[in-house]
Amino acid sequence: MNTPATPAHREHTAASGADLPAPAAVEVSGAHKWYGPHHVLDGIDLTVPAGQVTAVLGPSGSGKSTLLRAVNHLEKLDAGHVRVNGELIGVRRQGSRLRELAPRAIRAQRARIGFVFQGFNLFPHLTAVENVAAAPVATGRRTRAQAQERARELLAGVGLGDKGDAYPRQLSGGQQQRVAIARALALEPGVILFDEPTSALDPELVGEVLAVISALAEGGTTLIVVTHETGFAREVADDVVFLDGGRIVEQGPPEQVLVDPVHERTREFLSRVL
Repeated sequence: MNTPATPAHREHTAASGADLPAPAAVEVSGAHKWYGPHHVLDGIDLTVPAGQVTAVLGPSGSGKSTLLRAVNHLEKLDAGHVRVNGELIGVRRQGSRLRELAPRAIRAQRARIGFVFQGFNLFPHLTAVENVAAAPVATGRRTRAQAQERARELLAGVGLGDKGDAYPRQLSGGQQQRVAIARALALEPGVILFDEPTSALDPELVGEVLAVISALAEGGTTLIVVTHETGFAREVADDVVFLDGGRIVEQGPPEQVLVDPVHERTREFLSRVL
């Protein structure tokens, strides 16, 4: 597995041209979400530049997963909006209002945004190759033969070249999550979202999944990772966001947020998890 890219390495790689700010891959603007009386997202504004890695930390119930799911419209915002690579997600502007897109259009947008769930979400009746190939075939991007050939390449890339014909029940949790990552890559998304990708794994399996995510970061893929792995965030993230009560309490480079946080709530949280 490749050595994880550090943020400084990616900054150096990106600085080969003009000294211009990176275009935003993801923009969350004024995001509000209520579940009954519970204000889960309370006016979130977040910009993730293209090619960068943002780690989202926070206690249970802080809104982390809801924020992530709003990026690809698995959660509908009650106010605010999301853009990915400049395109409104899940809605269209009609005059001064935002209107919901048709389900087919939303599915097409989601195909350009990879999502890796904490519970793997693999089809149990399909082999690893078939799981990875399913979406490219369903969307008409590849023939079945082409999709399965590409699936084997992607599985080899996450260290599972010999597991293509195995079913999920025959794989460890770490292997299943790596299949899920290969599946997310199959549609060549511009952005990949990870929702606690290691939380369902035994401790000894966490490293193999984090190594794959680190390799994606090294390749310049835009990643948003909801995680409790502060060591991973420190090594790989360009930006760390600390969420609490549906609000961004603190945001900045890892060395600031994780080593010398400004806010007392951030310090309190880190004292419990480090």
